[in-house]
Amino acid sequence: MKILVLNCGSSSIKYQLLDMDNNADVLAKGLLERVGINDSELKHHAKGKDTYKLVQDVPNHEIGVDLILKTLLHPEYGVIKDKNEITAVGHRVVHGGEKFSGSVNITQEIIDKMEECVDLAPLHNPANLKGIYAMQKILPEIPQCGVFDTAFHSTMPDFVYMYALPYEMYDKYKVRRYGFHGTSHRFVSRKACEILGIKYEAQKIITCHLGNGASIAAIKDGKSFDTSMGLTPVEGLIMGTRCGDLDMGAMLFMMEKENMDTKKTNNFINKVSGMVGISGVSSDMRDIWKAANNGNKRAKLALDMYIYRIKKYVGAYAAAIGGVDLIIFTGGIGENDFDVRAGVCKNMEFMGIDFDFEKNHGLKCKDEVLTKPGSKVKVMSIATNEELVIALDTLEIISNN
Repeated sequence: MKILVLNCGSSSIKYQLLDMDNNADVLAKGLLERVGINDSELKHHAKGKDTYKLVQDVPNHEIGVDLILKTLLHPEYGVIKDKNEITAVGHRVVHGGEKFSGSVNITQEIIDKMEECVDLAPLHNPANLKGIYAMQKILPEIPQCGVFDTAFHSTMPDFVYMYALPYEMYDKYKVRRYGFHGTSHRFVSRKACEILGIKYEAQKIITCHLGNGASIAAIKDGKSFDTSMGLTPVEGLIMGTRCGDLDMGAMLFMMEKENMDTKKTNNFINKVSGMVGISGVSSDMRDIWKAANNGNKRAKLALDMYIYRIKKYVGAYAAAIGGVDLIIFTGGIGENDFDVRAGVCKNMEFMGIDFDFEKNHGLKCKDEVLTKPGSKVKVMSIATNEELVIALDTLEIISNN
């Protein structure tokens, strides 16, 4: 049984084909970039074969998905001989609003509800839907499933997810905290408990998903209690190009001074703020560390701010859930940037963290306990695998239908 996982962005399509009969073995994966732009580029990696690259114009997602299927069927670089070998397709969908608290089998009724959520994620959900529409046309008989970034956080209580705005804003527009990266937070928290041999439903866990986009979740007794992202992915931690938490009065002040309309403001907080805005160097942490080590004061400031914000959320979430048993780092930065992990865990002995700085140093992309034996609170690095979660959820849904 083979499941194709699609993660469609506004101008990109990320994909994996997994063999669920063989321990979810990844047969092929790839990325198609510049969809709708000239000179689109496909990078395809098939198991046991050379990387295949192709540059050609891909004007829309339907043509992009068709190109991916043809590549999977390619006589030299492909991994299947017939498109009907694909049993089902699992889609990453960013925003499910209050309509979806779990993964679903995609029907027309479900698509209608997903379209109603577009206003909540205008940059993401339309692209996710394009992938679904494309598969409906190309492989209409194959079942499709949707896995939502927001679903894991649907267990947050109302006093956590509500904003202190006039209540009509919630009634009319469902303005509230939703949170994102739920698939990753769910996967790494469960995986860490499996590695440690402890009961997932009896732990207080703080998960730090740190990538170009970043969020922290407080998980109590197996359920998300709070998370740093809000109605949109802007709130919370400092990110590669997003500002994170911000005084709205300061935003209104800058809008007036810089004569910014809502479109310019959206670009300002999403595209040119965060680490790139502070450092003036890059949104890539490797570039920022290099600049800081060479004496760039703004780069060092950006790193100090980044680490401080994570540390502050960890402390706040420990208070919110009445302590913490386990802290997890994941995502591209969380799994690879041992200096960030060390910075967050420095001077945290008061919380019961006996961090092993020597073991942590140099460790990348590995599931590992980073605290010393006997540490009251354990800290771990766990490699996330959102595509695997999507494939497993898809398998469960189609098996039950």
